[in-house]
Amino acid sequence: MKRTSLFLILILHFKFAVFSQISNEQVYKFNRVMDLISMFYVDTIQENKLVEKAIISVLKDLDPHSIYVSKEDVDEMNEPLIGSFDGIGITYNLFHDTVYVLSTFQGGPSQRIGIQAGDRILSIENENIAGIGISSEMVKSRLEGTKGSAVNIIIKRNGITGDLPFSITREPIPIFSIDAAYQINQKTGYVKLNKFSATTIDEFNLIAKKLKKDGVENIILDLRDNGGGYLKTAIDLTDQFLDDKRLIVYTQGVSSPKAEYFSTSKGLFKDCRLVVLIDEGTASASEIFSGAIQDWDEGLIIGRRSFGKGLVQRPFHLMDGSLIRLTIARYYTPTGRLIQKPYTNGYDNYSNDLYKRMKHGEFYSSDSIHFSDSLKYLTLSEKRTVYGGGGIMPDIFIPMDTTSFPQFYQKIIKDGTLYDFILSYVDQNRNKLMKDYIGFEAFKKSYQIDDEFLQSLVKYSILENIQDKLSNEEMLAVEINKSFEIPNSIKIFNLDNSNVKNNLKALIARDLYGDKEYYEILNMTDDTFLKAVEVISNEKQYNSLLHIN
Repeated sequence: MKRTSLFLILILHFKFAVFSQISNEQVYKFNRVMDLISMFYVDTIQENKLVEKAIISVLKDLDPHSIYVSKEDVDEMNEPLIGSFDGIGITYNLFHDTVYVLSTFQGGPSQRIGIQAGDRILSIENENIAGIGISSEMVKSRLEGTKGSAVNIIIKRNGITGDLPFSITREPIPIFSIDAAYQINQKTGYVKLNKFSATTIDEFNLIAKKLKKDGVENIILDLRDNGGGYLKTAIDLTDQFLDDKRLIVYTQGVSSPKAEYFSTSKGLFKDCRLVVLIDEGTASASEIFSGAIQDWDEGLIIGRRSFGKGLVQRPFHLMDGSLIRLTIARYYTPTGRLIQKPYTNGYDNYSNDLYKRMKHGEFYSSDSIHFSDSLKYLTLSEKRTVYGGGGIMPDIFIPMDTTSFPQFYQKIIKDGTLYDFILSYVDQNRNKLMKDYIGFEAFKKSYQIDDEFLQSLVKYSILENIQDKLSNEEMLAVEINKSFEIPNSIKIFNLDNSNVKNNLKALIARDLYGDKEYYEILNMTDDTFLKAVEVISNEKQYNSLLHIN
């Protein structure tokens, strides 16, 4: 026994020595190249930039998700997942070179001293920031700072003569991972999750307890455009919906032994009906959650095939404060499905995958999606057929709707004109809107987008010089309506439809009330959401789709 152990130690030592020798030879080779470049290259070089480019290139060749993060970007990268930053507690937007306050954080330092939505920030620390072409990053750098430090700003407020000075003490400001949570009907709640951060479980537990108290038994969890986050958070959230001792996910790599993660008995929604909404922007931790729920037949997945990001990254810090996030393993669902889509054809091909899916028709018809028999798996409880090969294929496919929003509307979304118009409209009408509609429920029930509003939108958009982006038919509408008095352009631009009007109403609600109210209105015409409500409200249909007797 001792001889065998000694033999194994000698073998391992030999392998390590050989590996070290090879590694040292390659390190010497790279250093030699850098020395030659430094001594003999025709132009002056920045060695640190050259080394960074080399690192980036090496990682890019390994896989699409191993990345290099510079020292300057490390804190900014971690900020959204850590869940807080030190600042003054406002959301803002830049409009015509002016910083507009969109909202203040509930109980935050700005709200406590009287900063209001609609205020314009004219200066920060006696530095004029209005009308000088300041960027959002520059504003952020001036407002954020060390906890306990003060920042002095000057505000201009509608209806108030003169400028208003404020001194605000910076505090930790939470970055919430749940955008919206509300009760749809007596038994069903909706939760919109944008990331799996360090604070997600605490946020979810608070919301879950409130929903439970209000009688909610079923949950629609919206993970569309959720790019993922922490593995532990994904496991903890999945644990809320699974029975005890069920495999949630396992990871494995050549240098990383297989690691399995199981549920416990502490979940608040183990007996609820669950529907998960996904799309092509749903990735990583979101796919871990969706895959586990699907594999155990504990809920229905509705939407479109998810992104397909199933590689585990571990951060390794470098000497100068930078780091690399190196892929060390792969994620697998409980049935053994690999979440990661193929990347063997190179980085560029991988990066164009979503475009290729769209071009192939996958976003519009489930018939364009084909799986080989080797990618078929059976769920663990009800033996339903599910699919591997990259991403999570939903149980109910909902095509992307390309007809709801006309080209003109899409153009003014892409170039920012629409959001500028909404900001301007709310700024000019905030007091009247708040007076006419006492509370969000009144606004939701009674506020309507009329022809006058749509005509104002067309006028604003045309005056913002987007003519070069219009089709011949749209240009004709511009010529017809130069006086902006005839509403023909509304018809020609196809703006008079329920989806456009509801989207506009939702955008106004966001500026007046917040993200929760935005989603509550937006969901009223959302096909994926409406299908989810239909299925989850019908126990017979829900059970039939899950093959539950």
